[in-house]
Amino acid sequence: MLTYEDLQLFIDGRSREPASRRRADVLDPADGHRITTMPLGDAADVDAAVAAARRAFDEGPWPRLAPRERGRVLTRVAALIREHADELVERESHDVGKPVTLARVVDVETAAQQYEHAAALAQTSDGAVRHIPIPSFAYTLREPVGVVGAITPFNFPLILSSTKIGAALAAGCTVVHKPADDTPLSALFMAKLLQQAGVPDGVVNVVTGTGADVGEALLRHRGVDKIAFTGSTAIGRHAASVAGEHLKPVTMELGGNGAHLVFADADVESAVGAVIKAFVFNTGQFCMAGPRLLVQRPLLETLVGILEQAVPGVPVGDPRDPATVVGPMAGDRHLKKVEEYVALARSEGARIVCGGERPRMAGPLAEGTFYSPTVITDLSPDSRVVQEEVFGPVLTVQAFDTEAEAVAMANATPYGLAAGLHTTDLARAHRVAAALQAGIVWVNDWALLDPAIPFGGVKQSGFGREYGPESLESYTRSKSVVVAMPPQAGDEGAGR
Repeated sequence: MLTYEDLQLFIDGRSREPASRRRADVLDPADGHRITTMPLGDAADVDAAVAAARRAFDEGPWPRLAPRERGRVLTRVAALIREHADELVERESHDVGKPVTLARVVDVETAAQQYEHAAALAQTSDGAVRHIPIPSFAYTLREPVGVVGAITPFNFPLILSSTKIGAALAAGCTVVHKPADDTPLSALFMAKLLQQAGVPDGVVNVVTGTGADVGEALLRHRGVDKIAFTGSTAIGRHAASVAGEHLKPVTMELGGNGAHLVFADADVESAVGAVIKAFVFNTGQFCMAGPRLLVQRPLLETLVGILEQAVPGVPVGDPRDPATVVGPMAGDRHLKKVEEYVALARSEGARIVCGGERPRMAGPLAEGTFYSPTVITDLSPDSRVVQEEVFGPVLTVQAFDTEAEAVAMANATPYGLAAGLHTTDLARAHRVAAALQAGIVWVNDWALLDPAIPFGGVKQSGFGREYGPESLESYTRSKSVVVAMPPQAGDEGAGR
């Protein structure tokens, strides 16, 4: 088991104390014990980090390296992530309560793949020649946007920071990263791995602290050229507003409340596995979760009966046990939010099919922030529990009769990040996928992701895309160059 020294900010290639000298405890959600302390940065630390990133961008080698050289460094980052997989697994598990098997198979491996993909993307950011009728030679350049302020949430600290930092570095940008208030462990460790891989000083800086102090200062800093944000819709709305005041480009990957449609002709066994995965994955703390199950009426009773038997068997427990599937919520405030939504469902007369309470845990785990996977039926479509993002292991179930009704119900929330459907009718699969208002749609499974597949939201789930070649568009800008061609002999009248 790792032991942690008091954490430090990482600015301009060095660890340092915050200007305020203030600190906060970092707690393990599995048993509530203090892991270490983290520095509480403020505007002065953001100033220092942005100044370092600005120098690295304006004067340093990173933006001027040949794309192939940047790609080699990013490939080394991926290798170092795999080399230090055990340490990263423990950090993610202690920080978020993430089960170690999930952290190893999904979080660490995905982060490594993200940097490998970023290495490939680094060599694809090219301009193009434009053929125009006037006597000139015209072409475009793709240039790095500059200093990026990356703000990431608590639920996937390693993956969501790698998503932004990898693409930004591939484009030649520099970064100031603000991780979530209470999950700093992997962010600060990764800053040193990036340095070890050959990323120059000042290119990646990490300032921990609160959103009110560090996040707000980063949003408003005139030295930051672009904001890349993942988090709740409410905070994203504020972040976009502040960035708009400064005419600063932003990408926003925000909340979700995905609908999971199961048609009567679906393969039931396959559908049940995907439905459970979609709402218990990462303890339901997953913006692309599928917490709204819509079932065609002939299959409703059967599917609910299977879930009633199967869901209580999902292993809930110590995140350090490789057999655990569902660990604790990331903290007490997240747990209380889920409890409030389930209490609201009860007050509205809903049926709690299974779960609906904290599980009884033994020993130190009794102090952990655990919640049993919960299935709820008999809620009205306009219930807050259906309409809002619960962000925990809670599944609501509703019936539909026709395909058109299913699509209307699926689209009837403000969110549009992810959706899914199960059917053996290929024509229906394509037809419904096209009609669902979501940035990504899965057919006959859930959460199939790869760094090559772009994702992002519509409506109040945000804008912009991460992953895939589309991600580079967010970290580059296009410049047009038009070179006048002198008239050739005999063309004296050209242009008149």
